[in-house]
Amino acid sequence: MRLEHLAVLNQERAARRAVLLVTDLASGQQRLVKGDDVAADPLADILADRLRLGKSGTVEQEGRSLFINVHVPPVRLVVIGAVHVSQALAELARTVGIDVIIIDPRTAFATSERFPSTRVIAAWPEEVLPDLNLDRFSALAVLTHDPKIDDPALIAGLRSACFYIGALGSRKTHAARCGRLAARQFSDDDLARIHAPIGLDIGAVSPAEIAVSILGEIILALRRKPTRAEATQSEPVG
Repeated sequence: MRLEHLAVLNQERAARRAVLLVTDLASGQQRLVKGDDVAADPLADILADRLRLGKSGTVEQEGRSLFINVHVPPVRLVVIGAVHVSQALAELARTVGIDVIIIDPRTAFATSERFPSTRVIAAWPEEVLPDLNLDRFSALAVLTHDPKIDDPALIAGLRSACFYIGALGSRKTHAARCGRLAARQFSDDDLARIHAPIGLDIGAVSPAEIAVSILGEIILALRRKPTRAEATQSEPVG
């Protein structure tokens, strides 16, 4: 790899931005494509699929064999609420290589004893989330049922590029939530980004089962090819 490519690669990785190294296996020629530039690239569809799957590999394009080396940051799950579901969700997420951060201002719940292998931040979401940079490789799960805690987190999520936003609560609870967020000038398209009730509909009952349903929905959002409308909805609100 050329030194200038290595420098850009390291810079992008340090900033939690995706980058792809495309190598022509016959000629040895290489070029870097930043994640934000994929849509304008001649190999846009191929690169987008590789980026979505997070997998490197060889592809054939117009008689050429190309190796695409994909560099993406670790997927990160930010959980609002140090509740029982969060305990199970943190354990499950780690098994599939997802980094987890728990945020809850309630110090009785947000403890290392309850989350021994997870980063826990005992603070209000609006104090923490701006510095966490919810990027396109971040998911946000809002689980407290308390609007004072949940709403500021959802506002931060809707203003970010995170690929998934989910919120616990019934349809009635979510309708009231959407009313509050609409009063903050969020559009119907913005609110459609929120998965609520959170999780896949698998009939989950226990905290562990609910955690499975949430993680499944997050993985589906991460790996499934989005429609054009969904891609537009995922753009952050200014």
